[in-house]
Amino acid sequence: MPEKTQARTTDTVIRPGRIEDVDTIHAAILKLGTHIGAPEEIISTADDLRSYGFGEKPAFSTLIAEVDGEFAGLCLHFPIFSTWMGRPGVYVQDLYVEDRFRGRKIGELLLRHVAAQCRKEGGVYLRLSVDTDNEGAKAFYERLGIAWSSYEQTQKIIGDAFFAFADAPQNGEQE
Repeated sequence: MPEKTQARTTDTVIRPGRIEDVDTIHAAILKLGTHIGAPEEIISTADDLRSYGFGEKPAFSTLIAEVDGEFAGLCLHFPIFSTWMGRPGVYVQDLYVEDRFRGRKIGELLLRHVAAQCRKEGGVYLRLSVDTDNEGAKAFYERLGIAWSSYEQTQKIIGDAFFAFADAPQNGEQE
């Protein structure tokens, strides 16, 4: 009996995000926050994404994955630069795949696409952060060869502390 081959029933497309995708992008970010147990930390709005991602000077880009025309995931990223390597790279801020599309390598496809785009523009590295409690994501990245960096730690200052720091007199100047 001849061996049957399974026909491919889905078509995955990776495309750049567009301004008309903003509500979907924001909804995915909200779902990502819920998935990692921190929905209250998402204070952005769709209008923020519209202004800063699709305005005059975009602060980020997105790639959208669609399966048979349906939203399946996204990768929100922006360019970075390494002074040590003297070369550009890409920082992946958010990677999200809808639950019903997990296990289909959509996250990997998004990451490979953004890496290829970066390389085409002279980039030599990809950087991202992983929620410390997200063991599934850590294993996923490790499987792809995106390793934990033992010599770096992410630091941040946000909210009122950031504003106070940014607005403080500089170089001993008095206001």
